[in-house]
Amino acid sequence: MEEVRCKIIDAHAHLWLNVDTVVNGSPIHPLEPNRSRSLFFGEERQMLPPYMTDGQNTAERFLSNMDYAQVSAAVITQEFIDGLQNDYLMQVQHEYPDRFFCFGMPDTRKAGFLAEGKALVQQGFRGLKIPAARLPQQFLNDEMMQLMHLMEDRGIILGIELADGDAQVGQMEEIISECPQLKIAIGHFGMVTRPGWMSQIRLARHENVYVESGGITWLFNDEFYPFPSAVRAIQEAADEVGIEKLMWGSDYPRTITAITYKMSYDFVTKSQALNDAEKQLFLSDNARRFFGFGELKELPYIKNMSE
Repeated sequence: MEEVRCKIIDAHAHLWLNVDTVVNGSPIHPLEPNRSRSLFFGEERQMLPPYMTDGQNTAERFLSNMDYAQVSAAVITQEFIDGLQNDYLMQVQHEYPDRFFCFGMPDTRKAGFLAEGKALVQQGFRGLKIPAARLPQQFLNDEMMQLMHLMEDRGIILGIELADGDAQVGQMEEIISECPQLKIAIGHFGMVTRPGWMSQIRLARHENVYVESGGITWLFNDEFYPFPSAVRAIQEAADEVGIEKLMWGSDYPRTITAITYKMSYDFVTKSQALNDAEKQLFLSDNARRFFGFGELKELPYIKNMSE
């Protein structure tokens, strides 16, 4: 049966050609011969769906998943565990401007990142990502605040993921107070399964702060599909800040080692707990407005071989 249809936008996904990096002294890189698996903080992990044996998580592969799942556009974020993907993501942004909004990422682990951030903005990135959860808990310093002011002045969106609970919320309040016109997307739905998650959601009471749900399915993975507690969390957050401040995100591709890409959103479309207008806002309209997407591609429903 057809569910509620809208032009869906994924507000949190990842792309890379190759991952070979070091985070907190631990190497992260594909393993041979099946490069869908990686060494990840000392453990072997299935980083990609097992058929991606070359380890390449490309735009074209994601577009194939998006088209089949009827996802019109996606926001490509970055994380230190991906390695810096700025060069590849700028190429993706140029090749598929109607399908992707790509974040650049300065290496904020090192002094001098302000100049790097300026360079990324000059290259054409319309958003910059700060993985604050992987920085020292006190991540806000003079250089970081200068970067926030630069982004506010240039109309650049901040994507940020915070440490669990309220550990970094006070610093975010300081940034919002200093830079009230800075558009901010809080990631991972405030780390919804951790104590104190609602303190991060409440940041969206500020006019230019939104929350995206990237990774919500892995956060509720112990419960698994159709993730009723995730739906309840969306309702709780909507009651706190309004459904118009919340955006769906998949955290592709790591999440689809356990579920299909479509399953990462259709637990929402199939739920009776949200009405059609709420689903439209959460899955499409909020992200379209926040990230400035133009006309979105209409994608047909394609039957699979079991139908």
